[in-house]
Amino acid sequence: MLIPFLIMLREGIEAALIVGIVASYLKQSGRGALMPAVWVGVLLAAALSLFAGAGLQLLAAEFPQKQQELFEGVVGLIAVVMLTSMVFWMRKAARSIKGELQASIDSALAKGADGQGWALIGMVFLAVAREGLESVFFLLAVFQQSSGWEAPVGALAGIAVSVVIGWGLYSGGVRLDLRRFFRFTGLFILLVAAGLLAGVLRKLHEGGVWNHLQTVVFDMSDTLPMDSPVGAVLSGLLGYQAAPVVGEVIVYLAFLAVALFFFLRSAPAPAPRAAAAR
Repeated sequence: MLIPFLIMLREGIEAALIVGIVASYLKQSGRGALMPAVWVGVLLAAALSLFAGAGLQLLAAEFPQKQQELFEGVVGLIAVVMLTSMVFWMRKAARSIKGELQASIDSALAKGADGQGWALIGMVFLAVAREGLESVFFLLAVFQQSSGWEAPVGALAGIAVSVVIGWGLYSGGVRLDLRRFFRFTGLFILLVAAGLLAGVLRKLHEGGVWNHLQTVVFDMSDTLPMDSPVGAVLSGLLGYQAAPVVGEVIVYLAFLAVALFFFLRSAPAPAPRAAAAR
């Protein structure tokens, strides 16, 4: 429950920041009448995400067992790529996102009175849809590993809290150190992504595609089973497996070593153009 909550909280706050920046800029520039176009873009992005998630879930249900394992492995791999790219993109763009969005709004509004609404809808749709589709693939990967009610409830709770925080940030009633927030959640997401990547290798083995490095490194099934409270928490937070094989351990540690090396380096300075836009 904790992992879906934190991931959806971060994704929701990212989407809320985008909408909040757009709304504030329109209000400050005297173009508040265009806000309905913003909400249309948000609703269309949400609808796309819901349809994509439902479609992928229905598609997976039609596969035989072995093909279903392969499909789950592919979904998990896409989730790892999206989560990792999201972490590094936000780390790089956090300082300049406001200026870039405002420049995009100015470009959309330069289309003329007839095309302003459609251009603004398209801009907001693309920005929010990216966050939504990232969430879809992550949630599919998590739901495939958890059949209980905790994961959906955690995801819904994360979305609800992010909406409240987003509104508070927009109205000025909530103060949040976004740089620190995205740094700590970024570290957490990289740990989750490492566990998902090890799970991808497991799914590929179950699907008959990968049969190498299958020697069990250790077996703690009796000492710390995965269905125990501590085992479940460690599995969610760190990708813990009671009996991991060599390939899973190598993938997990190699991914973390490379990802953390680049993530913990000092954040790059914003580009001159982005800094000027702010």
